[in-house]
Amino acid sequence: MVAVAVLLVSLAGREATHGTTQVVTRANPLENPEGTKPGLVPITSRMDRAEAVDLIRRVRVGGQGSKRGYTRARFGENWADTARGVPYARNGCRTRDDLLARDGEEVTYRHGSHCVVVAMRLRDPYTGKTILWRKRDADRVQVDHVVPLSYEWRMGASRWPMAKRVRIANDPLNLMPVYGPANEDKGGAGPASWLPPVRKVRCAYVARFAQVVVKYDLPVTRADKAAMLAQCR
Repeated sequence: MVAVAVLLVSLAGREATHGTTQVVTRANPLENPEGTKPGLVPITSRMDRAEAVDLIRRVRVGGQGSKRGYTRARFGENWADTARGVPYARNGCRTRDDLLARDGEEVTYRHGSHCVVVAMRLRDPYTGKTILWRKRDADRVQVDHVVPLSYEWRMGASRWPMAKRVRIANDPLNLMPVYGPANEDKGGAGPASWLPPVRKVRCAYVARFAQVVVKYDLPVTRADKAAMLAQCR
C-alpha cells in the first residue's frame, strides 16, 4: 500500500490527487442554451439545421471597429471567479477549472481541492483528437472563447461596462476546452476566417457562436454571418 501511494504522488508531479470517473456525453448546442453541458456534437438532422439557420438569422450585422485599447485585462482577471449572473459564477473555483471539469473525462483533482484539475482526458470537438492532459503541460488544452474577446471588443464590447465584459469572458456558453494549437490558430478570428478543422462540427460551432452573440446583443460582420449561414444550410 505504501508503494502504491508513493507511485500516485509521483505520477501527479509530487502532488497527491483524487479523481472522478466520468463518461461525458457531449451536447447539441441547441439543447444546451446555458452552456453547462459539455462539448459539441454535429448538428445533422434537417429539423435541427433549420433551427440553427433561424437562430443565425437573428444575429445582428455591424461594422468591425478598431482593436485599439484592447487587452485581456479589459475583460477582467484571467479566469477569476468574479463574474455575476452566469453558471458556475462565484462557486469558489477558477473558470478554467470549471470548464475542464465540465468537458473532461477521468478528471483528477489536486489533493484537498474540489476545484483544481491536474489531469484528464479530453475529446477535442474542433480537431477530433483525444488528448491525455496533465497540468504540467497546461497549454496543450486551452479554453477557447467561442466568440473571441478581441472580436467582441471590435464589435462593440469596448463600450460595455466592465461587469458585462467579465460575464461574457466567463460564461460557459462562450467557453470550450480544445486542443491548444487549434485555439492558437483561430486567434481572434470570426467564422469567415476560421472554422474547426472537423467539418461535421462546423454547423454546431457557428450555432454556438450565434447563441453567444444573441445572448449579449453583439453584432457580427456581414461576411461572418454569411459564413455562419453557409455551414448549416
